[in-house]
Amino acid sequence: MGADPCAPWGTGQAVLAAKKLLNTPFIVINADDYYGKEGFRAVHEYLVNGGKSCMAGFVLKNTLSDNGGVTRGICKMDEQNNLTEVVETKNIVKTAEGVVLDTDSLVSMNMWGLTPDFLEILETGFARFFEKEVPADPLKAEYLIPTFIGELLAEGKMDVKVLRTNDTWYGMTYKEDVMAVRDSFKEMFEKGIYKADLF
Repeated sequence: MGADPCAPWGTGQAVLAAKKLLNTPFIVINADDYYGKEGFRAVHEYLVNGGKSCMAGFVLKNTLSDNGGVTRGICKMDEQNNLTEVVETKNIVKTAEGVVLDTDSLVSMNMWGLTPDFLEILETGFARFFEKEVPADPLKAEYLIPTFIGELLAEGKMDVKVLRTNDTWYGMTYKEDVMAVRDSFKEMFEKGIYKADLF
């Protein structure tokens, strides 16, 4: 089975596809992950009160799997909680020997609060990506928002406020995670956090 010739080029292209509809501040997330309510609330409050760019920072211990190692982007910040760098760290497990990570560290789970001004910068970056990256490997090239924002941070061209959220993040890295996520949602329904019928 070959690669999909119509595969998208990542989150950057996905956001640009909606550019004409984005005339107010907006939130970008991965559609196949669960983020909880607190992060959305924090990002929304920041943006409606005049903030330009932010990211929900999830507590590392609230993003780990019981079923194996995961890769997380550990956030480095200055004294004002402005993001300075995201350090991709591989094979993080709940019980690790050797390197000890602070499980209260904040990590990026790809929840970004952005404004329409960012779209112009994103579009300019996409043109460069299309010229340089796509010809080298058109079926695997990806224009990812976290990578692009990381480049802007390194060049001092963007400020991103990190907003701590204590929500538990759920993803399905391993097939065994499905049952744990299902059980967690059942518990949320039972506690009244969500209704079974949302609409």
